[in-house]
Amino acid sequence: MSPSSAVVILPVKPPAVGKSRLVSIPVARRELAAAFALDTAAAALAAPRVTAVLALTDDHLFADELAGVGCIVLPDPVDGDLNGSLRQGAAEVRRRWPDARPAALCADLPALLPEDLDAALAVVLGRPGPSFVADTEGTGTVLYSASLEDFDPRFGTGSADAHALGGADAVPGDLPTLRRDVDDAPALAAATRLGLGARTRALLH
Repeated sequence: MSPSSAVVILPVKPPAVGKSRLVSIPVARRELAAAFALDTAAAALAAPRVTAVLALTDDHLFADELAGVGCIVLPDPVDGDLNGSLRQGAAEVRRRWPDARPAALCADLPALLPEDLDAALAVVLGRPGPSFVADTEGTGTVLYSASLEDFDPRFGTGSADAHALGGADAVPGDLPTLRRDVDDAPALAAATRLGLGARTRALLH
């Protein structure tokens, strides 16, 4: 029987070292990266098909902020290896929520709406095998999900093709706020047009 809910695994770099390509934005980089992650977490927690958000971070101060919006927070289990950390996170999902499916989600989705995430999860949870959601450009990945036995994330350069070659099926549909990750100023402008989350919006305005 297919699972009816997902646990989002949210890997979060320490905000002080994140978003290096946004140095042109007149806001402290640490605060901007933190706002992105908190808005992403809040939107995920509001999605009906999400049971919990398991955040992975080595920033103990930011861990308190993530916990404050409702995340369960653990130290990043594999330093410097995102995919290894996600696999460990998926194992933790199995231990704590054995009936839920692990779903790795990027933490730089400041325009994310719960409805877009929930629509993607509806497709993911209805499939027996791995699934992924490509970013707006079609080259990266913003969401990857599979059962623990099949959980083989391939985040990094060209991850959309890597996930497809690894046997994961792409999730169709517009899903504009889910696909719009933000790494640079033009992407942030595009996310702003979609509508930013409360923390990012307050920081920029």
